[in-house]
Amino acid sequence: MTTRTEASSDALLDVFKALANPVRLQLLQWLRDPEAHFPVEDGIADPHEVGVCVSHIQAKTGLAQSTVSAYMASLERAGLVRSTRIGKWTHYKRDEESIARFVAALGHAL
Repeated sequence: MTTRTEASSDALLDVFKALANPVRLQLLQWLRDPEAHFPVEDGIADPHEVGVCVSHIQAKTGLAQSTVSAYMASLERAGLVRSTRIGKWTHYKRDEESIARFVAALGHAL
């Protein structure tokens, strides 16, 4: 049986694993201020409300779309971003509430 402390530690480790990759960390930083880092005027949705289209993320990183999708999925599994589908496009935005919980849990754990 997993204790609450073990579950909390596992959740923290999942976030650390997601952030251990410098590109994923950079993506999370860029998503903090999408207007400064992505061509939001070309988007089909409000980047603060819905997020940034994966195609814009891919263009900024210069990585393959499949790599960007895998990186974003990792951040989503860790609870750092949320995805929204609009038609055939997936948009990502930071999950600020989850990030705040992570910061509080980290402070508590240390």
